[in-house]
Amino acid sequence: MRGLWVTIVTLLTIMLAGSAAAYPQPSMGATQHLAIRLVAESPQPAAGSRVTLALETRPERDWHGYWSNPGDAGFPATLTWTLPKGVIAGVLAYPVPGTLLIAGLMNYVYEKPYAPLVTLTIPAGLAAGTKLPVRLKMSYLVCTKALCVPENADLALDLMVGDGNVAPGVRKRFDAWRQAIPKPLDTKATWQAADGVATIAVPYPAAAPLAGGYFFPVTSGVIDNAAPQTISRDGDRVLIATKARAGGQQLDGVLRIAPDRALSVTALPGTVASARGAPLGEMWLAALIAFGGAMLGGLILNVMPCVFPILSIKALSLARGHLDEAAARREALAYAGGVIAVCVALGALILGLRAGGSAVGWAFQLQDPRVVVLLLLLTVGLALNLAGLFEIPTPRFVGASGGVSGAFATGALAAFVATPCTGPFMGAALGAALVLPWAAALAVFAGLGWGLALPFLALGFIPRLRGRLPRPGAWMETFRHVLSVPMWLTALALAWVLGRQAGVDGLTLGLGAALLIGLSLWVAGRRQGRGLSFGPVAAISLAVTATAAAMLMQRASAGPVQMAGSEAFSEARLAALRAEKRPVFAYFTADWCVTCKVNEAAAIDTKTAQAAFAKNKVAVLVGDWTDGDPVLGRFIEAHNRAGVPLYLYYAPGAAMPQVLPQILTPGMLAKLGS
Repeated sequence: MRGLWVTIVTLLTIMLAGSAAAYPQPSMGATQHLAIRLVAESPQPAAGSRVTLALETRPERDWHGYWSNPGDAGFPATLTWTLPKGVIAGVLAYPVPGTLLIAGLMNYVYEKPYAPLVTLTIPAGLAAGTKLPVRLKMSYLVCTKALCVPENADLALDLMVGDGNVAPGVRKRFDAWRQAIPKPLDTKATWQAADGVATIAVPYPAAAPLAGGYFFPVTSGVIDNAAPQTISRDGDRVLIATKARAGGQQLDGVLRIAPDRALSVTALPGTVASARGAPLGEMWLAALIAFGGAMLGGLILNVMPCVFPILSIKALSLARGHLDEAAARREALAYAGGVIAVCVALGALILGLRAGGSAVGWAFQLQDPRVVVLLLLLTVGLALNLAGLFEIPTPRFVGASGGVSGAFATGALAAFVATPCTGPFMGAALGAALVLPWAAALAVFAGLGWGLALPFLALGFIPRLRGRLPRPGAWMETFRHVLSVPMWLTALALAWVLGRQAGVDGLTLGLGAALLIGLSLWVAGRRQGRGLSFGPVAAISLAVTATAAAMLMQRASAGPVQMAGSEAFSEARLAALRAEKRPVFAYFTADWCVTCKVNEAAAIDTKTAQAAFAKNKVAVLVGDWTDGDPVLGRFIEAHNRAGVPLYLYYAPGAAMPQVLPQILTPGMLAKLGS
């Protein structure tokens, strides 16, 4: 019966289209049920560039247009372009459609305003001012729930070769339209047809949001469009089960993950393990490997300038010999508890934000200059404390007699100030955490905390190690003062980050706040020298200064610092370079990423690497994630990384990039493209 309905509707549609073709159709006007307007993102595209056009479409009330696959009835729009010589139009990209079920027939339609996009390639060598007339003839079907009418539209747009500038308001509209275009999923999906059931397994991170999931087939005749779909999540994949009509062929489609967001999916025929058959042991094995990587990464963080002074002072407190075995273990456990608590809390916050649709990663809080200025003031205070200007009142974060509460606070502080750092093993481990179930992901973040806490735990639980610490003496005070130097270096790095994010005015505000903090701590230190308490006035002054600095801080990013000859990263530019068969080195960095800056100074921005890039014609693309660009965040996430640095090399013709280590050398980069 359903096949008969399809046949009848199709015959009626053909008859209507044939009779309509015998009479002239208006291109626009009151009789048009779809009001279509051709809009250019830039009316003056540059020669040798690309320009995006939108078919801004507004259906009349109770009418709807059709997707590229109309479903069980209707037909897709046909486009006939008339373009200047050398101008090429790409494939029309449709936004996420909706569903409309009528008499058992599924239709994929648009009942609200929508805008398919198409890219025009402008040939190089055209002189500025050259006119580019663009003409488009469209034939399409527009329907209500009871009536269908074929329509035609003749659209015209006159472009002129220019500088390619895009007005801010127009860019905002096109960005909104692009958001609704399905994004390509890099990893292939798998599907199988068995016993009349089609099961599609789409790789998708377990922590990523999924609301209103639905699979729209681009390939016709493979699944039953009108059959119900069962959407379920199984770890880092989405399973779609529905009625099959055919099997053994590639299935292209679109997976809706939110009301106006979707992924373009290519599913190859294969075997799909059931959710119960998905090996739980393999998932926990992956979690265990990620846990080990995070633990090693956390262990390495202990030598970072912002962590080492805190660890050293806390370790030397055990050398004073006033703690018995039980007390030493309690402090070690308390320190580890503080570290792990902060790491797990940050991990939970990251997973929660990602579940809400944000593309955040490790050290995401440092993308906000208000957080950076607070961290700067905290670091200045710690540096002044280590220098002996004042003593932190109980609970003492770095003192010798803080007890269990002081040890816990010290661990929490060490974990928090370590967040700008990413070292070996950490990137892959935290990237894996983002595609694991919540419990396993939080275990990975806990592994990072265990690694960071491991040295102090070893000192607390192994008396022989404590026995090898230097004996207490006057030298400890001098050593403490020396440890203020790496803390000052950390403050200097944070000041640079603040300047990059908030400009000269923001940096001046931050340094002024640091001066006021220093004066307040000097006054408090003088009081302590006379045997008095820290003082409520100093405490209030610190709180007011820090709060005011954060509230007054404004973002004014100066843009990424790039090596000579490099370009800002974009997926469009990457695709263009790969189409030219050029080798590409793409690296993703942030001003607050210590490892990134070390690699840039020691490897990327060296004469050896630059000469090799020039010799081998390696294009260099730089992705600056200082401000938490969500587009870059999603790209980084797609390569199983929770943050920066990320280094990718695309060899000419290679299907996938080579992920380079997180610690680079000039020699390693010199081999690229050779």
